[in-house]
Amino acid sequence: MVNFEFNAAPGSNSWALILGGSSGLGFASAKKLAQHGLNICIVHRTRRSKLAEFEVECDILRETGIQVISFNKDALHEQTRAELITFFTEKQARLKLLLHSIAKGNLKPIYSSDSSAATLTGNDFMLTAEAMAVSLYDWANAFAKANLFEKNASILTFTSEGSTKPLPNYAAVSMAKAALEAIVRSLAYEFAPLQITANCIQAGVTNTESLQLIPGSEILIEQALARNPQKRLTTPEDVANVVYLLIKPEANWINGAVIPVDGGEHLR
Repeated sequence: MVNFEFNAAPGSNSWALILGGSSGLGFASAKKLAQHGLNICIVHRTRRSKLAEFEVECDILRETGIQVISFNKDALHEQTRAELITFFTEKQARLKLLLHSIAKGNLKPIYSSDSSAATLTGNDFMLTAEAMAVSLYDWANAFAKANLFEKNASILTFTSEGSTKPLPNYAAVSMAKAALEAIVRSLAYEFAPLQITANCIQAGVTNTESLQLIPGSEILIEQALARNPQKRLTTPEDVANVVYLLIKPEANWINGAVIPVDGGEHLR
């Protein structure tokens, strides 16, 4: 049974907009929020081979009684933002949550002893920062200017320990995550008069498609299992639970924070 605690019963105009939400942490969050009655809008890039499976999952969410809209478009394009602003404006809808879950970065080393191996370029850093950090600002700024956030809305995004710790092949993403955290702090500070909070969730090592793209991910998994006091990996559902907690009214005073969600993995 769905608990419509966010006043998102059929016909309501309270929404979560999830950028990059077709799998992993983003879609796990969509499922959790749907269970509690929040309408869901997902902007994603899904390959044709997986699109039918994704649409089936969206239909399952719709069975809870909430609205689910998906846009298979590039969230990094200004035209996509403009289209979504028009969509929300015409529906007279308001955002309870803007959740940034875009994972698109260059996973190459800075240096390789193999002269033929590809290494990071300055352009790689810039493109990764644009996708994984600056895009959050672009969306948050555009929706704030359009007055599409509701009172006590939340902006949330996902960071990692890599924002402060070097990892193999992770330099560009590490830089982007550090920039993302800085952007969130400034959003938290400057959007406070609008009664909009902004926070980062620092998820522990989670076995998602994004993790599997990182060269040497199996080593990261082994290390996480050894470090974690609960001796298991973080799951997408663990993270989704905290997304849900952070948009409840009781969390309105949490602002500008980086919150570890890893079962204590960060302690070692």
